Amino acid sequence: MTQYRNLYIVLSARSLPYARCCMASLARNAIEPLKVTLITDDASDKAALIDAIESFAIPETQIWQVFDKAEADHRAAKLYEAYPAIRAFREGHPCWRKITDPPLFAQPGEEMIILDPDVYFPNRFTFEPTPQTGLLLMWQHPNCLLPEEVVRKAFEDGVVMADHTDIGVAHARFPLDWQELERLITTLGGPSLPRSMHVESVIWAALAMSMGGGYLDPNHWHCYRNSLWARLRRKLGQSGVASLAALDIASFKCLHGGGEAKNWFPEAERVGVLSCRSELAAPSAIRPYEIFPRGKFERKFALRGLASRLGLYRLLG
Repeated sequence: MTQYRNLYIVLSARSLPYARCCMASLARNAIEPLKVTLITDDASDKAALIDAIESFAIPETQIWQVFDKAEADHRAAKLYEAYPAIRAFREGHPCWRKITDPPLFAQPGEEMIILDPDVYFPNRFTFEPTPQTGLLLMWQHPNCLLPEEVVRKAFEDGVVMADHTDIGVAHARFPLDWQELERLITTLGGPSLPRSMHVESVIWAALAMSMGGGYLDPNHWHCYRNSLWARLRRKLGQSGVASLAALDIASFKCLHGGGEAKNWFPEAERVGVLSCRSELAAPSAIRPYEIFPRGKFERKFALRGLASRLGLYRLLG
């Protein structure tokens, strides 16, 4: 019996300008058998995604399927019947459904490898083993723990968060701890949460500390860093494709194109920057989570305020 790796991607058809090449790279370069579940919005999104996956070659060792939100809603009504905060959370920012909706299609004990639609796979590769317990997330040098008021409330209410988390790739098993997720959403504000995509990152960072687990090796699972220096180089004329070409792409199992970097992928693929020939089949080490300390949070937003007053964000874009 074929042992499939169970993957989930939550996206809308609006993501296709970059997500199409990302999904094609997954289909092309995954060594293991895959079962890929795409979860989208309405019926027109579903039709567009079906057309997209039919446009690239899917090996016989892979199964790809698409579900729209109406199909997910039916399952959510049953799974989250006792959890009103989780049900309401699903109706917030679409990115929040990356937490709530993959479990709707999973079986007890089954792995869930959850991917952002802006994750590119440049080499032949295998996913890391999914642990029996705990949560694996990508690592990045900064973090995306925003908005400030949500993170501040988390600290004030004793919510412990992991630092350096990146949510391009996540591994867990079904089920998650629904009572903990319900409590966490309620603690952070429930229906009053700002409709910001970054709230998802706060939830994952808190789940990381409550569930345990660790970071995927950033030498292989790489998040593009849109640092001030990177912005300055582009301001001085470096193209996005050249920014990607400067990376050690031959070592990457995946490249997460957060921010504007995802929009560079189609052209970078066309000119061969993302066409590597490495085979990265060996598992890589998992690094323990680091706690995000309150002092670092305060310094981070103090520096952001200073940079804003000095006009650095307006200067560098």
